[in-house]
Amino acid sequence: MSSWHPIPKGEEMIGTMRVEDHPPIQRPEAAQLGAAETARMVELLRSLEPADWARPTDCTKWDVRAIAGHVLGMTESFSSVPRFARTMIGASRAKGAGPMVDAMTDLQVRGNAGLSTDELIQRMRTAGPAQARWRGSRRLMRAIPVTNELHDGTTEPWRLGYILDVILTRDTWMHRVDIATATGRSLELTAAHDGRIVADVVAEWARRHGRPFQLHLTGPAGAHFSSGTGGPELTLDAITFCRTLGGRVPGEGLLAQEVPF
Repeated sequence: MSSWHPIPKGEEMIGTMRVEDHPPIQRPEAAQLGAAETARMVELLRSLEPADWARPTDCTKWDVRAIAGHVLGMTESFSSVPRFARTMIGASRAKGAGPMVDAMTDLQVRGNAGLSTDELIQRMRTAGPAQARWRGSRRLMRAIPVTNELHDGTTEPWRLGYILDVILTRDTWMHRVDIATATGRSLELTAAHDGRIVADVVAEWARRHGRPFQLHLTGPAGAHFSSGTGGPELTLDAITFCRTLGGRVPGEGLLAQEVPF
C-alpha cells in the first residue's frame, strides 16, 4: 500500500501518496487546522512593520491591510449564527449582478478599514478560536447549498460543509502566503499543518482534471503524489504550486486547472 509521510524538518520525503488514498479533511480536524491557521496569520501580522501594511499583493485590488481586513471579516462572519446571517443578507443585497462572494469580501474590507492594525490583530486573535468552534459544531447547516463562481466565470454548486471544512482554512492560508510574499517575510511551514492543507489541494486538483500524473512538491509543505499510470511528471515548490492553482502565478497544462481557495 502507498503511504504519505510528512517531511520532518531538514529531511526528504519518503514514499509517494496516491491521491486516490487521500483522507479528506473533516471534523474535528477541520476545526483544528482552522484554529492553527488563524493563529499563524496573527503571528505573521504581528511581525509586520508599519510600511508593510500598504504593500501591494498578488490580489491586485488589495494591499496587505485590505487582505487582513478581509481575513478578519471572514473569520468573524463564520463564528456565530447571527454574524453568518448578517453577512449573507448584506452580501446578497450588495452583490447586484456580480458574484456574491465579491460583494461579501468587499463589505468585509470596507467594514474593517477603520480599525487600527493593533485592533485588527487583537480581534483576529479572539475570533480565530471562536470560528473554529463554530465551524466544528454546524451539523444541520452543512447541507445548505451555495453557488461559487470560479476565475473563468463558470459557477459550480457547493455545500456549506465544504466551505466550513476546507475553504475557510485554505482562504486564510493562501492570504498568509500573499502577505508573506508581499512583505518578504518567511512563512511558518510544517508538514503536519501546511503539508496537510497542500495535500488536500493536490487531491482536489487531481479530481478536477481527472488525468494521470506524477507530482513532486518540494519544501516543508511538499510531498510526492501520483494518480494513475503515466502522465506528465511535474516538480515544483509546494507554495508555488498552490499559488499557481489559485491564480497568482500563470500555469500551463495540468497546472492551468483552478482549485478554489
